[in-house]
Amino acid sequence: MQETKRQKQVGQLVQKELSDIFMRMGFNVTEGGMISISSVKMTPDLLEARVYLSMFQIKSPEEMLGRMNEKMSEIRRDLGNRVGKQLRRVPELTFFLDDTLDHVFKMEELFKKINEEKK
Repeated sequence: MQETKRQKQVGQLVQKELSDIFMRMGFNVTEGGMISISSVKMTPDLLEARVYLSMFQIKSPEEMLGRMNEKMSEIRRDLGNRVGKQLRRVPELTFFLDDTLDHVFKMEELFKKINEEKK
């Protein structure tokens, strides 16, 4: 099903505010790596936000995801303080790992091997 204009707008708002919250909490640069929010997908009723996180050079992404889930109430409270005037209800947050970068690096390696074999 296609995302509506409102879902996209709310998703962008949540993404922007979560980026600021992560920066304040020190999640964006940690353990010598970086965490960024690659996208936020909203459910049609705007009650749940699926937040896709891209982790670059993080040793244990699953452990980092667990630490973020432990801080979920604080993150959601801060988000509510920021978007409370624009949304009736603060969406429930669900974090997912976005492994798009891993696929990109694998594809680049495959293309390099193919080019080397041709030569």
